[in-house]
Amino acid sequence: MKKSEKKNENPNKKSQDLDRNREYGTDQFLTTNQGVRINDDQNSLKAGNRGASLLEDFILREKITHFDHERIPERIVHARGSAAHGYFQVYESMEKYTKAGFLQDPNRKTPVFVRFSTVAGFKGSTDLARDVRGFAVKFYTEEGNYDLVGNNIPVFFIQDAIKFPDLIHAVKPEPHNEIPQAASAHDTFWDFVSLMPESTHMLMWAMSDRAIPRSLRMMEGFGIHSFRFVNAKGESTFVKFHWKPLLGTHGVTWDEAQKISGNDSDFHRRDLWEAIENGEYPEWEFGVQLIAEEDEHKFDFDILDPTKLVPEELVPVKRIGKMVLNRNPDNFFAETEQVAFHPGHIVPGIDFTNDPLLQGRLFSYTDTQLKRLGGPNFHEIPINRPIAPMHNNQRDGHMRQEINKGKTSYQPNSLANGCPFQAKIAEGGFDSYPEKIDAKKVRERSASFRDHFSQATLFFNSQTPVEQQHIIDAFSFELGKVEVKEIRVRMLATLNEVDKKLAKSVADNLGVKVPKPPKQFNHGVPADFNKDRYEPTKSNPSVKSDKALSMMHTGFGNISTRHVAFLCADGVDGKSVETMKKALEKKGAMVKILGPNSGEVKTADGKTIPVDQSYRTSASVVFDAFYVPAGKSQQALKKQPKAIHILNEGYKHCKAIAADKESTLLEETHYWKIIDKKNLQENGVIFSDGKSIDTKAFVEAIGKHRFWDREKSDDIPA
Repeated sequence: MKKSEKKNENPNKKSQDLDRNREYGTDQFLTTNQGVRINDDQNSLKAGNRGASLLEDFILREKITHFDHERIPERIVHARGSAAHGYFQVYESMEKYTKAGFLQDPNRKTPVFVRFSTVAGFKGSTDLARDVRGFAVKFYTEEGNYDLVGNNIPVFFIQDAIKFPDLIHAVKPEPHNEIPQAASAHDTFWDFVSLMPESTHMLMWAMSDRAIPRSLRMMEGFGIHSFRFVNAKGESTFVKFHWKPLLGTHGVTWDEAQKISGNDSDFHRRDLWEAIENGEYPEWEFGVQLIAEEDEHKFDFDILDPTKLVPEELVPVKRIGKMVLNRNPDNFFAETEQVAFHPGHIVPGIDFTNDPLLQGRLFSYTDTQLKRLGGPNFHEIPINRPIAPMHNNQRDGHMRQEINKGKTSYQPNSLANGCPFQAKIAEGGFDSYPEKIDAKKVRERSASFRDHFSQATLFFNSQTPVEQQHIIDAFSFELGKVEVKEIRVRMLATLNEVDKKLAKSVADNLGVKVPKPPKQFNHGVPADFNKDRYEPTKSNPSVKSDKALSMMHTGFGNISTRHVAFLCADGVDGKSVETMKKALEKKGAMVKILGPNSGEVKTADGKTIPVDQSYRTSASVVFDAFYVPAGKSQQALKKQPKAIHILNEGYKHCKAIAADKESTLLEETHYWKIIDKKNLQENGVIFSDGKSIDTKAFVEAIGKHRFWDREKSDDIPA
């Protein structure tokens, strides 16, 4: 008789679940705070497996309530942020799809307040962490405040909000030593996501250059979830929200990101602030993907799944308006720190879907604000106040500011003649879309949520070879920091489901072999526990690649607000400086004069030019391009090792470089010895060789942003 059969015959045996737990060296079961054992910690309670989450789910509410209150006073996520005021203006009326007032009149400017943020780091962390970026917009509409709370990535790590506390616990610094800060390259994060195949698509985005943007002004924004537009006839259209930056979408290299963090950890904050102060107002176009109600199920993915996007190849983005940020906050704490966003702040004409991640967020955000901002009256803080008048029967509470008159605070009443009245739909009263529901209460996910790999493959296939290599390098770096070999191997098995070349390249960099697919991806769910609900699958998607998913196709030719460093010293040719400066500033670029000290440099004709930064305090990584003016200054700069280092590093990071009339300084660089002098311009190096510099050629080179072929050459010692 087998040993397992003898165990089953024992009348005093423990439960099968307990035996299974003991295999992992513990007798512990998941419980609520009241000690009640939890049967399913993977799914919130829903009205049907594609239905709305239910308020009676005490497990979800307890878990998220505890999570919301774990940190004071800064935000538990999105703690580090920067923000700006501006306005939104629709291009044409959207009345065919929605009755939302701010989307009707092209002549109406709706005030907005926008906050950008990193997610994982604390308030004092760096701007250039590899991380998701929050992109939250508060519209102060005449019908009340509408908050579009999104990220710069269109999908998320998890499908159900009940897993959100687990995700953030995993990515935050490890609790035994509070290390590492604002970084995902550690064991607990990769342990979690390697056991959650639904995270795979998001991981591809997070390991791409999208997670290290060049500027907050140069990143896209997404609403993540599918929402509904509802028109005056009560007709519904599914909608996905997009923000498209007019400067294009651009990132930095990982080497740059690490060095920027050391040189200027406020790089993104400073960039946004200075652009607005200089009148270079950031602009985004507001886009929507519209899906008819009858087309809800026509795709090879579920539009309610927050780990999936709707490819633009299938549903093009219709650009319906523009947002301009034109004013910096007057007080960081009063505005940026105290602003309270909530995906549940909607206006008539916009409504929710049964996305299970969105459903949980509707509870979590209010609960978080109650703790962080001191009570139920956070809406009275000036930055949160609507421009629409407020009339309700809510009174008292911590930090109450409004002084309410009269003795009625209930409805219905006769003492105040029934005021405030309920608004009829025709009077602008909000009415929820009457979606039909006929389902059982279950803790399940729809089988349509089960494909975890197809869109991860779609994303990888949509990248250029350069971007694919950056993703390989990112996975190699992150997993190389993981100490437990089992986690690295498990993650490689997941990557192998996405793309075999990707998995093999990362495995080679780690010095391990790609393992066979595991029998069970999610170790937190027993293999015999409703296997059909958790077994990941892979469909045959109708779209194999989507150009919109690559950053290499946007914003070329536009050099507005790009920072160009002029490497100067005494003896510089003043005309050479002035000619190039005028040409660049005409196109909107921002010129910074670098010099041996923070004072000024003397030109060849005895004049002076103020210095913006000294070589001692500057770094190549905070600039987008470099120019060496003509003059005896080039000979002097040969004695400035930092100037040579700036040019070497600029070349290493594939940026445009120009030198006027002579190559004295360029000859001291490492790359001048290896570069093909016949194809300088193709490599982004503009050299006039005794003639006057071609300013147009340098402008065009900066407009290409990067010359990625340089990454194939020998490493530059910088």
